[in-house]
Amino acid sequence: MNMKLRKYVGYRTFKTAIGATLAVLIAEYVGLSYAVSAGVITVLSVQSTKRKSIEIALRRLGSTTLALAVAVAVFLLLGYSAWSFGIYLLLFIPTAAALNLNDGIVPSTVLVTHLLVEESVAFSWILNEYGILVIGAGIALLLNTYMPSVEKDIRAAQKEVEELFRAILLSFSRSILTQKKDHEAEDLLQKLDATLKRGMDKAQRLSSNYLSESFVYYVRYMEMRIKQYEVLKIMSDHLNHVTRYYEQNRLVASLSELVSDQFHEINTAKELMEDLCDYLEIFRKQDLPKTREEFENRSSLYQYIRDLQRLLEIKKKFSENLSEYDKETFWKQKKDGAA
Repeated sequence: MNMKLRKYVGYRTFKTAIGATLAVLIAEYVGLSYAVSAGVITVLSVQSTKRKSIEIALRRLGSTTLALAVAVAVFLLLGYSAWSFGIYLLLFIPTAAALNLNDGIVPSTVLVTHLLVEESVAFSWILNEYGILVIGAGIALLLNTYMPSVEKDIRAAQKEVEELFRAILLSFSRSILTQKKDHEAEDLLQKLDATLKRGMDKAQRLSSNYLSESFVYYVRYMEMRIKQYEVLKIMSDHLNHVTRYYEQNRLVASLSELVSDQFHEINTAKELMEDLCDYLEIFRKQDLPKTREEFENRSSLYQYIRDLQRLLEIKKKFSENLSEYDKETFWKQKKDGAA
């Protein structure tokens, strides 16, 4: 398969094709009429996550039961005609929508057309339609029990996120010392934004593939880093007002380097918070600014530190809310002390 074709024929496409074929073959083997409809239901039921596939299967069952009940009542009262089919739709569609069964409207109606064509609502035909549904949705459900794990990709995104955070903080440190806006930081922030979005998408997909909350850790991790990213953007804005070098510049630059050096997934940020408080105390005890320019410069640096403190508080809260299972499962292979 060449690269251009592979772009359009992915894992889900391949799985759908195999599943639909199996559904038709099984339906034919057990002697069901309209066996090809089982393949159509498989196509409509294959989803990107296990949890969603189970939800769809349950909705299909509910909508089919509703559709067959309405169809039996309408066809027995009004006969088998286009007008009867129209009345069936007028009754079924709004009822299904009210019961949040929208996903099953089309496949359920396909099954109802079999009764219309055969002009029969005999019990054997009702069983035939349920058989088509069970085989079609069942095959899709079985195929969805296997999903390629994206945990390795998430771990790679985590590593990239932390490297970008460290690089951005170092860039901020250089800007504070030179009073020149580091344009590299802007590129790094954009790259961080894209990496976080990609990581969150994969984390949500992995979490949705499990009925338990085994991998919800990755979603919470990405949410935490996204909050920190928003703080980073505000810190970057503060540096636009740092236009001269004073003693406080060196202090704040040193603090930024310290946080960058210890920025890691398993750092609880507790010790860094203590270090930051020490820096703030030194900052407060220094002589008052002598000029308006120095006052504005120091004010911007102080706001920068306060936002850096907020960035660490976000991580500290995240760490405190972790369960023992999360720490044992996701942190056990990493060294302590490294935010």
